[in-house]
Amino acid sequence: MIINFARTVEQLSLCYGAREALVNVERGRRYSFSELHCLTNRVVNMMRERLGLRRGDTWLCILENDNLSLLHAWTALKGQATAAWTNRLDSADEHRWQAEFVRPKVVFLENDLIDPYFEMLRSLGATVVAMDPLPAAREGLHYFWDLLDGVSDADPGIESDAARDVLIYRFTGGTTGKGKCAQYTIANWLACRDSYYLEREQVFDAQTRFLHMAPISHGSGLGMLPTLFRGGCTVTQNAPDLAQWCRNLEAERVTMAMLVPTLLYRLLDMPEASAHDLSSLRTIHYGAAPMSPAKLGPLQERFGNIFVQVYGSTECLQPVATLNKADHAAATPARLASAGRIACGIELLVVDERGMPVPAGDIGEIWIRAASTIVGYLNNPEGTAAEFSNGFWKSGDLGYLDEEGYLYIVDRKKDMIITGGFNVYAIEVEAALNAHPAVAISAVVGVPHDEWGEAVHAEVVLKADAAIDTDELIAYVKARIGRFKAPKSIAFVEALPLSVVGKVLRRQIRERYWGQKRRRVS
Repeated sequence: MIINFARTVEQLSLCYGAREALVNVERGRRYSFSELHCLTNRVVNMMRERLGLRRGDTWLCILENDNLSLLHAWTALKGQATAAWTNRLDSADEHRWQAEFVRPKVVFLENDLIDPYFEMLRSLGATVVAMDPLPAAREGLHYFWDLLDGVSDADPGIESDAARDVLIYRFTGGTTGKGKCAQYTIANWLACRDSYYLEREQVFDAQTRFLHMAPISHGSGLGMLPTLFRGGCTVTQNAPDLAQWCRNLEAERVTMAMLVPTLLYRLLDMPEASAHDLSSLRTIHYGAAPMSPAKLGPLQERFGNIFVQVYGSTECLQPVATLNKADHAAATPARLASAGRIACGIELLVVDERGMPVPAGDIGEIWIRAASTIVGYLNNPEGTAAEFSNGFWKSGDLGYLDEEGYLYIVDRKKDMIITGGFNVYAIEVEAALNAHPAVAISAVVGVPHDEWGEAVHAEVVLKADAAIDTDELIAYVKARIGRFKAPKSIAFVEALPLSVVGKVLRRQIRERYWGQKRRRVS
């Protein structure tokens, strides 16, 4: 199918006109549907006319949420060059690797990164575009708003093959190893949009005001097109600051947000969550990590039955499974540990080591196929061949389906612990630890053991002013899940290593114990 995406967005601008479409909190920018459509047309025309970006070229964004929102899907899908989005909060080494990998012709950059990144980017042949006024003139450095001056807001007139032309790159999280570069077409993004509209519960409408604090280069950004096409408003926040999140939610009368469980746990104890009026919230999506069933109850008591769990991945650009509000209201504690039912449009298999489907209740690897699933990784034929089969993406997650079709994630393949011949799943042990009232959060890994191969070890962060000794906590876990699954050792720590989107990095914890030794699970 050939599509001019600008015409699609034009219809939205005619339908919703002066309604607010985008609010950038920190930079104080507000755009109606008509204004956003005209601005994104100008950006695409500027890229082609003044930056020389054509089909086959790549432009890289290392931007905060408000600036990236100007260059998100509603811009990228109108153009012909390929947008590469990276997380502004990634390390300098990660950004350098990403830039070297995609070799961008143009890089859109926050001003505070000009000094540390400029020479590196110029050495790759990139033109650099700063998003705020320039501190000093440099060859090869331009100011975004100067480039837009005098550019037409007419339809760029670019037609793309919706299923074949790759228009967006996103980098995988790399929580279990080096990240990869996923490739997306217009068809992937439209499938993402439509998947939300096919859900058993509808949460997007013209009154939606979706506040994005998590990076929109990653999972949070999947909600932007569903919000836009329903006539709702996207609100961006740059700082990963929960106190500011509470202030913004009240000021903007936000109805929807997405937070990882670690941040939701903190919200329970924050005075700002009580000091500000958060009553406009109708939906909180949570994902990226499983919620502790023991902590979900207090969250529902505080905020109401507004929670929706979303299980997904970079490789499949839509929810794979959802535990919706009705599920939360009626679920038993065991059901709350599930990721929910399979989303509409998703074909999911749970398979054994030979790739054969297993019966309900049996644990296997989760394979996913849908119109939103990418066809492979950029410049990585080995990774593509290893992780894709007949359109299915092999997720690396271990789980099972129950008789009613609810999906349970038990672990990552690489995080499974083999101890004395038994398989122990870190997520199950963490859920038992986190259920103790003294525990804020935990991470479980296998550590070397001469006799058992691996022993179950936990690193635990206690709640403020809480205290418990190791033996008491181990006994508590044994009583809940059994002796052989319980940790053999526990380290109480001030904090756990987290990714920039809030995922616990078990890999970093595990590496401290294994060094050069080889694990059986790989």
